Amino acid sequence: MSNKLVALVGAPSTGKSTIFNRIIGERKSIIEEQRGVTRDRIYAKATWLTRSFNVVDTGGIEVENRPFQEQIRAQVEIAIDEADIIVMVVDGHIGLTEDDELVARMLYKTDKPVILAVNKIDDTHLKNNVYEFYSLGLGDPIPVSGAHGVGIGDILDKIVSNIPSDEENNGDDSIRFAIIGQPNVGKSSLCNAILNEQRVIVSNIEGTTRDAIDTKLIRNDKEYTVIDTAGLKKRGKIYEAIDKYAALRALRAIDNSDVAILVIDGAKGITEQDKHVVGYAVEAKKAIIIVVNKWDLVKKDNNTQNEFTKNIRKEFKFLDYAPIIYLSALNKTKINDLFKLIDSVYESYTFQIKTSVLNEIIQEAQLLNETPDFNGGRARIYYAQQVSSKPLTIALFVNEPLYMHFSYMRYIENRLRDAFELVGSPINLVLRKRK
Repeated sequence: MSNKLVALVGAPSTGKSTIFNRIIGERKSIIEEQRGVTRDRIYAKATWLTRSFNVVDTGGIEVENRPFQEQIRAQVEIAIDEADIIVMVVDGHIGLTEDDELVARMLYKTDKPVILAVNKIDDTHLKNNVYEFYSLGLGDPIPVSGAHGVGIGDILDKIVSNIPSDEENNGDDSIRFAIIGQPNVGKSSLCNAILNEQRVIVSNIEGTTRDAIDTKLIRNDKEYTVIDTAGLKKRGKIYEAIDKYAALRALRAIDNSDVAILVIDGAKGITEQDKHVVGYAVEAKKAIIIVVNKWDLVKKDNNTQNEFTKNIRKEFKFLDYAPIIYLSALNKTKINDLFKLIDSVYESYTFQIKTSVLNEIIQEAQLLNETPDFNGGRARIYYAQQVSSKPLTIALFVNEPLYMHFSYMRYIENRLRDAFELVGSPINLVLRKRK
């Protein structure tokens, strides 16, 4: 899967959000006629012609007491820094504007692919409006109608033509783990404790890490790659929700990792943002470890850790398979235990199950607990086969997928976990109709 990031940029009200929604195939970004309505950048995965990539809808970058032009400038600067491919969206109904020329001048500075989309070409008589955008010097303009879905395929064709097909893995056999979490929970300190040297800036100021940093290390004859994902690049008076900006780097790092390590501040406790950050790892079906950092700062009694664990399990019900470790990155405590967990979780993430053994477990599960009646029928699992790992993906061949209740899928997952003691790794069950 590609880890490429595609950013949509342009002046307000050119229809970036509409095109974003067309690309990802759902209404995930707010659409209104009011200028500048997109209040934050929205991230999503998209797939076209078997190629997957991340796409970001820019907008909502605020500059204190400044006009729209400064907001546009901030958007484009971030897109130039972060994106691999840039789609510039202009309004073909209004025609060429000074804002469009500003964006184009900024894009001249990048050597990244730039695709020019002329939006709102909703009628045939508007097609001639495309020609004036040649003057921007960004190649052939592509006429599109985000509202009607016209020309979106041409944009997607252009995007995937800039994504190499042989990127995956790049021959890297190391165990790749991303350190994720909201700002100021100690991600960089943990990275330094792991590396045992000051390779990453450590600061108590939120958002001081400039970039996601990949560092290889060898420990006990095993090769690892640690990815630090802290996040906000300060830009003068530009202000933006830190969690949104940090999420962009976390998203890319997660996609490029095997194991996501969620760092929680033990002194502050669990926050909603912790759930938001780890949600990317869950969606990407990565192996997950929960690290409670700064445990040295917590006043403890004999029951403190048990209560904290109960709270984690309550707040992260969707992560009941993820192991929890309590440590202090500052004091470098339990770093060896963390690596043991990483090894264990990675082993589960890459686990291979023999087809004969897998089917014995599935058949026994059905004998012990029959599938329920659902949607007018009862599902019957005839055969099971592991089709991939990273994550462990199992195809269940059934009489009718619509008859399968989600609770029974969870039951099958639990039976597999009991049988193989899979730690920290999601299990991806795919229903296929037996032919």
